[in-house]
This record gives sequence, C-alpha cells and structure tokens, in this order.
Amino acid sequence: MDIKELIRPELVTMKSYTPIEPMDILSQRAELSVEGIIKLDGNENPYGCSPKVYQALANYSYYHIYPDPEQRKLRQALEKYTGLNREHIVCGSGSDELIDLILRLLLKPGDKVINCPPTFGMYPFSTEVCGGKVVEVPRDEHFAIDINGIKNALNKRTKVICVASPNNPMGNTITEQETMELVNTGEIVVVDEAYFEFSKVTMANLVPNYSNLIVLRTFSKWAGLAGLRIGYGIFPTEIASYLMKIKQPYNVNVAAQAAALASLADIEYLRANVAKIVAERERLFGKLKELEWLKPYPSSANFILCSLHCHSEGLAEGLSKAKGQRPKNLSQGKLGEESPAKQIWRQLRKRGIFVRYFDSPRLRNYLRISVGKPEDTDALIEALKGMC
Repeated sequence: MDIKELIRPELVTMKSYTPIEPMDILSQRAELSVEGIIKLDGNENPYGCSPKVYQALANYSYYHIYPDPEQRKLRQALEKYTGLNREHIVCGSGSDELIDLILRLLLKPGDKVINCPPTFGMYPFSTEVCGGKVVEVPRDEHFAIDINGIKNALNKRTKVICVASPNNPMGNTITEQETMELVNTGEIVVVDEAYFEFSKVTMANLVPNYSNLIVLRTFSKWAGLAGLRIGYGIFPTEIASYLMKIKQPYNVNVAAQAAALASLADIEYLRANVAKIVAERERLFGKLKELEWLKPYPSSANFILCSLHCHSEGLAEGLSKAKGQRPKNLSQGKLGEESPAKQIWRQLRKRGIFVRYFDSPRLRNYLRISVGKPEDTDALIEALKGMC
C-alpha cells in the first residue's frame, strides 16, 4: 500500500510549520548547560509565570477528573478581565487551536483565507490543513498591511482575513480605522492580539457590535504560560456558540485552566513583569541601534526585528574572523548561499544565544530578538559587538 494515495494530495506537499525548540534540546546543540543558554527566539516571558500558578498546580486535587468542557470558571474570570460578556469568550489550547477551530468552522475545500506576510506562520499552516487556499497580500515596505491589496484580492471564495496586531515578527499594530475597513468588506476578520498586554492596543471592545470580527489572545506571553498552552478568543456570540459545539469537549486541560485562573488572580504581579519587559525592550532597541550594521524596527510587542546592513566592512571582517576566513564584502548572496543574518544566527548559537531566523525570501536578512532580562541584553550586545 502506498500511504500517499490515502492522504489529501495538498498535505503531502505542504510545508510544515517551523517551531522553536525547548531548552534541553538547545543546550545539547550548543554543548552548554541549560543554565548557560540565553533563549531569545520564542517571545517567551523571561520572568516566568506568577508564583500563584505553582501553588495552584501543587494544590489541585482533581487531575484524575476530566476538565470542565464549558470552561465556566475561566470564562467568568475572563469576563472580568476583558470587560466583555462570557458568551463572547471561548478558550483553547493556545490561540493556535482557536485559529484551527475558526478555519474548520468556516472553510469548505478550496475556500480562501487572506494572509498578510511577513506574519505569524500559523495562519497559512492551519488554512492548508483545513483544506483552504492561502491568498497572500504582502505588507508594504514599512510592513503595514495593504488595505487596497486585500480588497482587490477578495472574491466569492474568500472567507477569512487574518491580521496579527502587534504583528509577528515586526511588532507593529493595526489601527481601528484599518480594522473597520476590513470589517466593512463583510468577510470574517481575525485580529490576533497575542501581544496585547505589551501594546495596550485592542479591537476587543468592537466585537459585540459586529458579527464578523474576532479577536484572539493568549496567556503564553504576558502570563508566562507558553508551556501550558492556554489562549482565548473574543467572538460574536453566534460564532462562539458554534465553536463551543465543534471543539474537542475537554480541549483545555485542568492544569492550564488552574494556571490561567491563578494568573488572573495575580494580575498586578504579572503587569509589573510586563512593565519590566517593555522597559527592557526600549533599552535593547537603543543598544541595537548603536550597532551601525543593524537596523532595529520599533516594536509594540516583546521582541524586536532587526535588518542587517549587508555591506558593513566591520561586520564582514568580524564574521570572517569567526569563521576563520578572509574578510569579504557581504551581500544578500545568491540563492542557496547563507545570508549575513543566518551567519550571525549561527555564530550566536555557538555562544549559547538563540535568536530567531526566518528562512524566507523577504526576511532573509533579518533577525528577530525576543526581549529577555537585562543581563540577557548585555550578553547579546557584547556578542554582537564582537562580530564587527
């Protein structure tokens, strides 16, 4: 039997999502202890979760009982946090699951989803898994969404427009005016606010007024619960009721629910951590800007995107020394050759510093750096200065 004959043809050829790796795997690759790793590649919270989370997980007595399929306590707590009625709220195993559920609910085979790259890779991934077609409307030279391009790409098979705000990996936000222009097309608009707590820019309060606007959020970033996979969405009530109907009955496990509730009971502690990350983001931006061969982009999230000035003689010399070669003029390189950004990514990995490199044409000479603690910034900058 050829198993490929049983699999949907588009899934055989689709590209897989490129995830980041956990600390133990990174430490093996760098041949360093876990304590020696500086992990700035996953937009994770360097301060971790609330101490109340550890206490809640240690004291929970019902791990042998299935979780509440209606997520009642959590949705009630989120009603207080968001200021929106719980009937608008559905929780998921990370916002990734909610993206998948939305597309499973709305897409028939061949239906189209508007994607605005460069952006979060889960939108095209889930579209293809759910049998849809991805229509890419690239962002402009400043990485803003192309409203007119999106409108021109719409047709009768278009079902969903996905927009991240702040966008990953740029960190820029969408305005209310832009959101309303998209909503007024009549298509379902998904605004992914995974980094809302860092930007304070939200479209959530608009959701009750429109039947085609969805806002997604997560506990992964601001609350430090990336490993427990817990997110939520704010939906028009009719869409929310259908999602509750089609989701896996016990899609959010008891540990994730307990941790999210403990987090919402310790908001001031977590907001203080967010404030520290925002302050460090600004310090990191300033330090990166001092390097003549790097251009950091302003960010409203917990990461900074940087482009490389490819013709810097200092950078060329530094990278060549690191590789034991003669200095040479850097450029984007021919197809198949490593870009300067990927060379720096490799050199940092050897020092146990992990940042994100995107192996895609438009981001070939960019690096995304998550905001860590002050000592992480200092180690990163020292390493980068050693390369020029």
